[in-house]
Amino acid sequence: MSDFSKFVKTKRKEFNLTQEELALKAGVGLRFVRDLEQGKQTLRLDKINQVLVLFGKTAGVADLTTS
Repeated sequence: MSDFSKFVKTKRKEFNLTQEELALKAGVGLRFVRDLEQGKQTLRLDKINQVLVLFGKTAGVADLTTS
């Protein structure tokens, strides 16, 4: 489990939400929430942000190129 997936699971529990409730509130599927919490490597960033916004957070892409 990645730090990111641990964060989502911890926050969900802090907000006293089941996976089903989180999926409903975020407008994503239950399968997506389960995959997110299990650390699946290939998930859509827009859907991740639908979940994170409930916790006051967002994720983005970092530019790792050097000038």
